[in-house]
Amino acid sequence: MTDTTPTALSDLRVLDLTDLKGALCAKLLGDMGADVIKIEPPGGDAMRTIGPFLDGTPHRDRSLLFWFYNTSKRGITLDIHQPAGREIFTQLAAQSDVVIESFAPGTLASLGLGYDELKRLNPKLVLTSISPFGQTGPYRDYHSSDIIAEALGGMIYTNGAADDPPLSALGLQAYHSASFFAAIGTMSALWARDTLDEGQWVDISIQEAATAAVEHVAPFYHQGMGVQTRQGSLHWSRYFRVARCRDGYVMHCTLGDWTSLVEWVKGDGKEQDLGEPQWEDQMYRRDHAEHLFEVLDEWATDYSVAELMEGAQLRRIPYAMVRPLEALAEDPQLNARGFFSPVEHPELGRTFRYPGGPFFFTATPWRISRRPPLLGEHNEEVYRQELGMSEQRVLELASAGVI
Repeated sequence: MTDTTPTALSDLRVLDLTDLKGALCAKLLGDMGADVIKIEPPGGDAMRTIGPFLDGTPHRDRSLLFWFYNTSKRGITLDIHQPAGREIFTQLAAQSDVVIESFAPGTLASLGLGYDELKRLNPKLVLTSISPFGQTGPYRDYHSSDIIAEALGGMIYTNGAADDPPLSALGLQAYHSASFFAAIGTMSALWARDTLDEGQWVDISIQEAATAAVEHVAPFYHQGMGVQTRQGSLHWSRYFRVARCRDGYVMHCTLGDWTSLVEWVKGDGKEQDLGEPQWEDQMYRRDHAEHLFEVLDEWATDYSVAELMEGAQLRRIPYAMVRPLEALAEDPQLNARGFFSPVEHPELGRTFRYPGGPFFFTATPWRISRRPPLLGEHNEEVYRQELGMSEQRVLELASAGVI
């Protein structure tokens, strides 16, 4: 049965010209109800060639990476580098609210599809551009990647143990940061459109987005606290650190009910000096965090993760489990909150569980409205039904490699 619950962005149409750098931005809008049309070259987006693949079988419609980033999107093929392709794109842009692209700066303008041209065509259109270093500045034409953006943005420098080499973050953290900022910027421009009655050009630098996503590091610098260095799993606030238990890992926390925590440790005879009066002071615990966590680490080795978590919850101490990735699918909390979303793939006769949304609304809930598109799946729907092309014209465009 089709879910008819209203969605937050159901009145928006978005054209998605992104590759891996910005695909998450369009997904965020699509999962909140926008009609997102993913535009791929006739040969398919390069994401389709990246594994892992369903059942280990490489295929352009079986890439799990492509699946994740392209839920709730319709899909068409179109070569905007050809004149006929550009003409079709302008027809689509004239009927759309947002265009999201991640080409090198100047690419769209060189095709006659830059912001000035699109604005003349559709004054209310919002163009969101995601690029390694933004549309202006001395680095605008430099090539980059997620790991380069992480490095230049400070993520890698501050990630890892103090005496060990720096580490890249898990996943595509720079690209994800840029996509979230792009989604926020796009929604801000759409909100402003209601007042200004015109669109805007949203310019997102992946490197700047990565810099803004290093939590306390940037604010500490601007507050005169210097450049932060790697400190392992010790949080910048100095109130949290990951420790090994008997069968896994937990995150210690020295905030919350300190008395309950120290009495618990005392009861096991492992408190060392933590029972002394000075440890009651929260700022003292912060300033002497290394010693404090060494004592707690030694205490934690006698417990399993489940035992520590149960004991912490009973005492209202904000501890947390560090779960291995493979355990997340069966995580009781995630499943109780309905985080995972079943998505049917009718062409495969199977249903798969997808990760859920980063936010949930009540009146207009997040949901995956459709599985990722097969290559060119909605060509007929868009070109014939919505743009009114004849069957002959569609065949001509296909034989010419335009669609």
